[in-house]
Amino acid sequence: MTTDQLSRTFAALADPTRRAILARLSAGEATVNELAEPFTMSLPAVSRHLKVLEQAGLITRGRTRQWRPCRLEAKPLEDVADWVATYRRFWDGGFDRLEDHLRKLTGDA
Repeated sequence: MTTDQLSRTFAALADPTRRAILARLSAGEATVNELAEPFTMSLPAVSRHLKVLEQAGLITRGRTRQWRPCRLEAKPLEDVADWVATYRRFWDGGFDRLEDHLRKLTGDA
């Protein structure tokens, strides 16, 4: 994954509306109208959010006759998880050091 793609993915995930749309799509395909239902915004505004998600590769839009379902694409989220995992050693080490420090303070060491 290129840095540009990772940046697009993080930018798309930065917006709570887009995260809510992805959460809805994790339950299965949905139309734009179905995705727009819980929000107090216009359909064009929802469509702009969908465009950002699509450009980031987080969703795809199909076409079956009149129905244009949106579906979640997992690959960009896997790439984000892989990127974050590279820092896991850092925060795990921090928790281990904190645990050691707390044991010393409580005399359990």
